[in-house]
Amino acid sequence: MRSSVHRLTLTDPGDVSPLAEAIERGELNPATIVAVIGKTPGNGLVNDYTRGYLTQSLALLIGEHTAIHWRRIIERIPFIFSGGTEGVLTPHITVFCTEPDGNSDGRPTLAIATAFTPELAPQAIGRKAQAMDTAEAVRVAMGAAGIDDPADVHFVQVKGPCLTASQISAAAASGLDVAGGNADKSMALSRVASAFGVALALGEISEDQLDDSAFLKDFTLYSGVASCSSGVEVRCNEIVLLGNSRKWAGDYRISHRPMADALDISALYELLDDLQLEPIALSKSFAQNTTGTRSESPVMAAFVKCEADRRGLIRGQPHTMLNDGDMNQQRHIRGAVGAIAAAVLADTRIFVSGGAEHQGPDGGGIVTAIARKPEPDLQS
Repeated sequence: MRSSVHRLTLTDPGDVSPLAEAIERGELNPATIVAVIGKTPGNGLVNDYTRGYLTQSLALLIGEHTAIHWRRIIERIPFIFSGGTEGVLTPHITVFCTEPDGNSDGRPTLAIATAFTPELAPQAIGRKAQAMDTAEAVRVAMGAAGIDDPADVHFVQVKGPCLTASQISAAAASGLDVAGGNADKSMALSRVASAFGVALALGEISEDQLDDSAFLKDFTLYSGVASCSSGVEVRCNEIVLLGNSRKWAGDYRISHRPMADALDISALYELLDDLQLEPIALSKSFAQNTTGTRSESPVMAAFVKCEADRRGLIRGQPHTMLNDGDMNQQRHIRGAVGAIAAAVLADTRIFVSGGAEHQGPDGGGIVTAIARKPEPDLQS
């Protein structure tokens, strides 16, 4: 199999012309698209409908070029979008394609696979049942990617459902016991269930440790590669699994690093070192030149999962993100960590997602990047 990655800037969830133009230029074949991950300019909270709007816009475009009904497109392609491009972050999408050809060069190369859980019942969302379904779907994706060793999995993006206030009320009226007493808590618990599902599938936790009582309580349990979101636009868990495999062909490879806290800039430098990239050279190669155009970056996509430390401290000093009545803490942390990542990676098109419960070290998170493979004589 051959993998390819295409990152496109989008400012309006209803305007998908950059992808249309890329298709028209022959840069990618819409029939080979297997997943799309991106950031929208919405608020990233329960009422962020830009995520569903962008999903529909892209599905209509792909359907137009493939003669497949847009609803069928949504059923087979995960469209995983996170709202919130605070600060310097830029709305964008990363389009993943695979083709059943290409000769492997024997080096670790980006491998891509997707999977879906069954539709989740309201009472399963945010609980062990959701985690178990997620774990099975992740195992299916690993098999589809041809990855046997969990250590070769570097990023598992999951989008799961959450319950709105009206759905929680309706469930209670029907005698259903659902997790979380409000929509925000439902979003958080759904992310936790997804993260624990990834951790279980990859052997980061055992099934004995997977219990509802650990959700949002035992933060020693987490996945080092899971990036989980939740929203009203999906009814099942959609999974995109990325790793490295010597069986695949393509120009890219992937790596990740844990972030100890929101200021852990060393994790970004270590990530670039894994990918054999020099931060200074990277910055210069992607700076504006005299014509106002930009050179192509060797970093093709970057993903950050982070959250405001629930203990209210960063390196011993207090932060106010959890006490702000005007702005959700996720919006604060995306802007702050997004600026740090953008400065190091010399690009503002970074997928920065808040809500990192049980995803990376508590109070920190995970950074991941996909970059061009170095020349063979530089490959370690």
